[in-house]
Amino acid sequence: MKGDLKMAEEMKETMEQYENELEASFRKMDEGDIVEGDVLSVSDEEAVIDLKYYAQGILKASEYSDDPNVTLTEALNEGDRVKAKVISVDDGEGNIVLSKREANQVLAWDRLQKLMEEETVLSLTVGGVVNGGVIVYVEGIRGFIPASQLSLNYVEDLNTWLKKEVEAKIITVDESRNKLVLSAKEVEKAKAQEELNHKMAMMRPGMVLEGTVENIMPYGAFVDLGDGLSGLIHISQFSEKRIKSPKEMVEEGQKVKVKVLKIADNKISLSMKALEESREAEKVETGIEYKEEEKAQTSLGDLLANLKL
Repeated sequence: MKGDLKMAEEMKETMEQYENELEASFRKMDEGDIVEGDVLSVSDEEAVIDLKYYAQGILKASEYSDDPNVTLTEALNEGDRVKAKVISVDDGEGNIVLSKREANQVLAWDRLQKLMEEETVLSLTVGGVVNGGVIVYVEGIRGFIPASQLSLNYVEDLNTWLKKEVEAKIITVDESRNKLVLSAKEVEKAKAQEELNHKMAMMRPGMVLEGTVENIMPYGAFVDLGDGLSGLIHISQFSEKRIKSPKEMVEEGQKVKVKVLKIADNKISLSMKALEESREAEKVETGIEYKEEEKAQTSLGDLLANLKL
């Protein structure tokens, strides 16, 4: 019984093998075809690909990617599935010569277009420095990040970015001109805006803050509150008395205490006048509570006066 079962399994495997070979005999591969197969073996020089065909595929290291920093042994493992373009149906030894690099040129551009449309943030390694920017590789395609798009800050020395990890998004895809442009600055800007929005969300009317007057205009003064936040003291919010110019009350670089009046549309309205009007603001500022007709007792004698022995 066991022998019959084993024989049946062997016959099934033989039939499946025969069907695969029969299917392969009817297939025809031409130069330019995009084919898919599994990696049988890989070395620094080449990878052998099982194409389910009567001939194996050979993928040379130079035909894997445009990125010179990529090595086959790091990029591929046995069993990996790869797509490649047929560049020769016979290398002289009966093998199919493949190019993943050329397949990327056919397949990757649609993928790059989708990544741009979806504004996908990509983690990339700077692979080279050229005049005016740096080189990165996406889907095996050479991309360019201009110096002006590397950071929110001015980039003085591009060489310091070599081999550096960057997060960037695609801003230009032009297959006809083989042009791929990315921006790391856009990613930084989005992160900075998200962080600013979070800080703004933490602000509450009534908060008492200390800041530095950074700019004086006829209608008011802008105050740097730190952490990238700034607010406006309108000319009407400096004092109970009427003033003609904010310069009567403050000067640039001066430290001031302000009260938050309103947060709207990512703008912070501040007031110095409200501190004069509000006893509560003074309590927040000093951290000491006073009773109406009592003094704060902080001396050692005051503390010991009520001590019972």
